[in-house]
Amino acid sequence: MDVLVTPTPRLAGELQALSSKNYTTRYLLVAALAEGTSTIFYPAHSEDSDAMRRCIRDLGAIVEEDDEKIVITGFGRHPKPVDQLDVGNAGAVLRFLMAIAALCPDVTFINRYPDSLGKRPHSDLIDSLSSMGVSIDHNDGKLPIRIRGGAPKGGKIHVSGNISSQFLSALLFLTPLLEEDSEIEVLHDLKSKVVIGQTLEVLEQAGIVIHADEDYMRFRVPGSQRYSAKTYTVQGDYPGSAAILAAAAVTQSDVIVHRLEEKSKQGERAIVDVLKMMEVPLTHENGIVHVQGNGKLKAVEFDGDHATDAVLAMVAAAVFAEGTSRFYNVENLRYKECDRITDYLNELRKAGANVEERQAEIIVQGRPEGVEGGVEINAHFDHRVIMALTVVGLRAKQPIRIRDAHHVAKSYPIYFDHLQALGANVEWIEG
Repeated sequence: MDVLVTPTPRLAGELQALSSKNYTTRYLLVAALAEGTSTIFYPAHSEDSDAMRRCIRDLGAIVEEDDEKIVITGFGRHPKPVDQLDVGNAGAVLRFLMAIAALCPDVTFINRYPDSLGKRPHSDLIDSLSSMGVSIDHNDGKLPIRIRGGAPKGGKIHVSGNISSQFLSALLFLTPLLEEDSEIEVLHDLKSKVVIGQTLEVLEQAGIVIHADEDYMRFRVPGSQRYSAKTYTVQGDYPGSAAILAAAAVTQSDVIVHRLEEKSKQGERAIVDVLKMMEVPLTHENGIVHVQGNGKLKAVEFDGDHATDAVLAMVAAAVFAEGTSRFYNVENLRYKECDRITDYLNELRKAGANVEERQAEIIVQGRPEGVEGGVEINAHFDHRVIMALTVVGLRAKQPIRIRDAHHVAKSYPIYFDHLQALGANVEWIEG
């Protein structure tokens, strides 16, 4: 399905932020790795979290849910043998479960999205797991991936961090369950360090002890630990809310979003600070962000590595800012569902934006007068691209048609419902 975004001068209303996808997938995993029954309140409902639900069930967890919670009886350190797992298009779910699959005798992760997740590299994690005695068959580091494990060994483990922090997170979930103590050393740089903070936060809540150096480049993990069955409450999601807040910023608006904690460890909470730097009128207190946009924005410079999943929304806002904006240290955007630098900027140019790229930078020459629009653009099956392009469409002079916009369901299935509730002129049309 496609979406037609028609220019909308004003947005107004109140929303409850969606629950965090990142926290939901992590809580689902630690609940499955516990021996006993855990409860997760306000879990996210998205294709990614649904993929984790499906896979932990396949691995032997008992999963029961109602409108407000999920109750999970875990399999501990003994997942059920299973021939194959289908993670859909969820990269983090794949990587976390590749590590857990090392406890299984023989599992194949199938390739259902050859044009998206099927193109993403996982060699760094494969190298780490192989060094731990796990046999892995793969397609040049890509899906399909067959893991023959059963008895991974701890000890000294190296993992590269310059493509994704998800490889390190995967090892942090696995190593506490191994008999031996482990020492994990991160090679090269570590992207998205703030997300490692989320992983460590969840592990600590699950009763796991990990000793981390302050720079997150070395970790000491005692072996023979047990995950504890606990009760968790999922906080509101900043990455999805970033697009809503950006939409409010580029229009005349009076928009309130609830459930966005000021002290959240989600790096994407920086969207609020960036919009303030852009001189967007807003307040943030008691978990509530209130944007009273006037459509006027100033250019910014921002280190995007701290807020990877909000950068595209920030760029969309910068398209209409006065001056030149620069988002740097963002190379890892190239290794997502699509190349979120080249592919995204190509579509922005079609809409009339003045943008350029470097290997690790996005530069935006703002156009406060707006962009032309009046085009059909390709979202490259990427939920973050879909959301960000919609923000641009709201301020364009002519409607924009976004192809295959239903892929927004990967993280935010009701994104367009929320925008419509605020008065946005968006409508589904047959592709």
